[in-house]
Amino acid sequence: MPYSASPDSLAGQARRLYIEELVKGLVSLVQACMDGARALYDKPSEHSAAQRRRELVHGLMAGAQNWHRAMVAGLRRALLEGGFSVSRPGDLPPPGSGRDALTLVPDDTIELEIVTSRLALAIMDRASWEFADLRSRIAHLEGRAEIDPHDMLRAHVLARVAFDGWRSAGLTMEGWRELQAVLHDEFALLVEEAYHEANRWLVERGVLPEVDLRPFIRRSRTHPAALQGWQGSGAGGGGGAGLSGLATGPDGSATGGGRASAPGPGFSQWSGGGGGRVGDETRLMTRSTPLARSREHAEAVLGRLNRLIGRHVPEFGGSTRPGGAARAPAPVSPGLARAIDTAQVGLRQRLSSTLHGGAVATAPVLLEELHQRKQQLKQAAATPEERATIEIVALLFQSILTEDRIPAAVRVWFARLQMPVLRVAVSEPDFFATIDHPARRLIDRMGACVMGFDTGGTASSTEALDKEIKRIVQVVEAYPDTGRRVFQTVLIEFEKFLEHYFSTANEATKRGVSLAQQVEQRETMAIQYTIELRRMLNEVPVQEGVRQFLFHVWADVLATTAVRYGGQGEQTKTMKRAAADLIWSASAKVTREERAEVIRRLPLLLKSLREGMVSAGMEAARQDEHIQQLNNSLAAAFTAKTAVIPDERLRELMERLETLEELLPDAADVDIDEAMVLDLSGHQNSELEVVLDGGSMPAPAMVAWARELQVGSWYMLDRGGHNEPVQLAWHGMHKQLSLFVTPQGRCVLFQQHRLASYLQAGLMLPAQDEALTVRATRSALAKLDVDASRLLN
Repeated sequence: MPYSASPDSLAGQARRLYIEELVKGLVSLVQACMDGARALYDKPSEHSAAQRRRELVHGLMAGAQNWHRAMVAGLRRALLEGGFSVSRPGDLPPPGSGRDALTLVPDDTIELEIVTSRLALAIMDRASWEFADLRSRIAHLEGRAEIDPHDMLRAHVLARVAFDGWRSAGLTMEGWRELQAVLHDEFALLVEEAYHEANRWLVERGVLPEVDLRPFIRRSRTHPAALQGWQGSGAGGGGGAGLSGLATGPDGSATGGGRASAPGPGFSQWSGGGGGRVGDETRLMTRSTPLARSREHAEAVLGRLNRLIGRHVPEFGGSTRPGGAARAPAPVSPGLARAIDTAQVGLRQRLSSTLHGGAVATAPVLLEELHQRKQQLKQAAATPEERATIEIVALLFQSILTEDRIPAAVRVWFARLQMPVLRVAVSEPDFFATIDHPARRLIDRMGACVMGFDTGGTASSTEALDKEIKRIVQVVEAYPDTGRRVFQTVLIEFEKFLEHYFSTANEATKRGVSLAQQVEQRETMAIQYTIELRRMLNEVPVQEGVRQFLFHVWADVLATTAVRYGGQGEQTKTMKRAAADLIWSASAKVTREERAEVIRRLPLLLKSLREGMVSAGMEAARQDEHIQQLNNSLAAAFTAKTAVIPDERLRELMERLETLEELLPDAADVDIDEAMVLDLSGHQNSELEVVLDGGSMPAPAMVAWARELQVGSWYMLDRGGHNEPVQLAWHGMHKQLSLFVTPQGRCVLFQQHRLASYLQAGLMLPAQDEALTVRATRSALAKLDVDASRLLN
């Protein structure tokens, strides 16, 4: 019988959190398996294999919901029982059970044990570090040396739950074997995350904080169709959503739903339903911003790299040596320094001659050239650490240079960065320990901007970005002994370049940026005028209808006119005089002369009011509505139902209106938010699309994410039934407005909260799942996992 921890104990709560994390991730996991099955079916294969894959796809489409429910039920049972404490018919006897009689074991039982054992091994191959920490903490809390063999935390318990659910859903052993690689990968990712969350929770409560809890991040692959389609209407009952009965966290607080986003392309093929509408969106529930989780993922990849190298090159140990002592920066050995200089000169000459000859250096040519240089560098290396560093940097650039989304003209400049990066990596250990190293950040920022820019823009606009990257590489090459400082300097310069590039040099974006800046200027000025008008009229007895007209309509008119003609332009002054005349006309008129004067001025006043509303883009129907309301206010003034404004107060108001721009609050202090901003629909035109709908109220983490998006990065926008790439070209003040541009030059403007809604609904997704250097590090890890001896050869 497995150990049964009290549900209220820390160990019991940690187990509960582990199960909750598994349940929350099952929806995405099932969808990933469906996607993987479809991808297998789409691949060319022999007739028999195609038949098996077709049956697998059909089986998953029919049984995915039942499989999900069965796994949720199995995990609940494991939570109640503490693991698998009861043997079921057909189970193999546990090791050391003391059975004296030998019996025949059915083939199906042997197959079951083989399948679940393989899955458990695949999980532990990835999650062993996290499991070791969690096992130590749980055993410490329970005062024993080891947790039970069938504890729910062990991977084979989940493996049995997964396979039992698979069979109960009517899916076959052949289908499992066909999809085994996907199943292993997805369950390993899910369990690693669940272990990590349980570890994090225990560390926060002071349980063995000295155990090294390596940073790992949330599931990096979120599947667009998660929580949709196959889950159907059963989400609320039985085991549908998987959170019934598991609705509170370990500390008693409520927990959110699963991680999901809006349906992606091709989803309806799976569900048979009409997924993908904004009205069907499932919110992306998260406790931290996606950028923060991406950062944690990147740190986890670097952590894995350092652990792998440390096992084979103990002298290396990443940024720390065994025992936690920091590895101090060390100068490059003289022989290697000379070899790097020689390699850099040779590489520059070779690639320059290729460029001058008019040819484009292809990836195979670049890789062959760099491979030859690598062998020469290794011969010159003085220590195992230097040889390992040379190999890792070579693998990183091998991945970068084979990235087909990097234009060929730019790939050459990335290749020339290898030697400067190698010099920094050898002398600065934290290059492999932190994602914040300026060399990494520079490569990631340039990569994010260029991966896709060949798809749009003119030759002159892309040439400007190409020249800037060329300049940056040449600056880095010119200062080989300055280490990270030169990378930090050119990174700052590159960020400044991007600010001007999209507004001046890029033909596809500069018109849109100009329009967006005008929109922001108008909205900011409208808010400024509103603020100042409120101050001016705060103690003036102005009729309420007139007051609201000035705040909500005329402030926008003044802003529009000031943007077009300047704050002191004649047209702007005319609109200010109209505001003063309206305030005077709406005050009480107690004498016949005053009433006659109002009647005399009224036609010109109404004409000015209509011209102002037309200039602000207001529709005729709304103009008539406002004019009617103002007529009612003026009628009240004629009957002396309104308060009288003293003449000296009127003169003061008129003088302040004339110099209104001098009184406006600082634009930097004005936030353009949903509560204050005027209707942006007036800015809609053939050159600028303003997004006014879609998504729902965004969570704070989504708003924070919207503010963290970087200019130059590419995204996929799902709008109006079309999914297309867009590039972030401009952020306004306080990032309240953001402009995206398609490769064809169409400009799309988002207000901050609307952009956050699109991010939350999965209607706006990053084109890159991870940064260029992180992907390259994962690629290097894969190669080193196969043959780690290359580090020392």
